[in-house]
This record gives sequence, C-alpha cells and structure tokens, in this order.
Amino acid sequence: MSSSTEDTAPHRRLADRGSGPPTIIGTGVSFRGDLIAPGSVLLSGNVRGDGDIGGTLQIARDAHWEGQIRAGSAVIAGALTGSIECTGPVEVGAQAVIKGSVTAKSLAIANGAVIEGEIQVTSGAEVVRFEEKRKR
Repeated sequence: MSSSTEDTAPHRRLADRGSGPPTIIGTGVSFRGDLIAPGSVLLSGNVRGDGDIGGTLQIARDAHWEGQIRAGSAVIAGALTGSIECTGPVEVGAQAVIKGSVTAKSLAIANGAVIEGEIQVTSGAEVVRFEEKRKR
C-alpha cells in the first residue's frame, strides 16, 4: 500500500517543488537563441540567449546560461553570465557563479557561491545564507 504523504509533504527546498514535467536541455546540448517556456526548465547543458521561463529555472552544476532571464523562480547551481529577474524565490548553490544582477522576491545563497553584480530583494526580506548539505 502506498502512502500519499510523499505527494502532500511540504518541500523544504525550492528544487524539490514541481509543476509538472520540465523542459530539459541535457548535458552536452548547446542551445543558441531566445528560450520561451510556459513551465519549468532544467538546464544541464549550455544556453546562449535570453529566457522567459514561466515556472522554475534550474541550472545544474556543470551548466551555463549566457543571457538575460526572467522566471517565476530559480535554483542556480551552475554558471550564469547575465541578469536574472524572478517574481518568486531564487536559491543559489555553493558552486554557483553569477556574473550579473539578481532580482527576486526572496534570495537564499549557499556559502561558497559567487555573485558578481547587484542583488535586489523585492519583498524587502533579508538575504538568507545557508550551508549546502546536499551533494548532487
């Protein structure tokens, strides 16, 4: 007998939340051009162009996005060269490198992350610093 607690349990991390299957740009894939996605996007490869993501953008550790991004929320573990603006939360992993501005409703930054640019938290909340415990 399966339990429904897995489906209804609160998710502690932004990366654990989901709104259906994401658009996936896999390892070894390079995409050039603007990307418009109504849902979530998981980037494990490389993108060069601007992005308009309706859901959550996840940039994996070895991934890189070069361009301006608008998204609902974001989890950044890899590299971003350009600005990101999110209407919701942004979580920046310990190995992430962002060269550009970050605008978000809330912002959590793991110790070790690098952000070379302006930070703006639109809700007025404090930036949360944390120690990344998960190893992916």
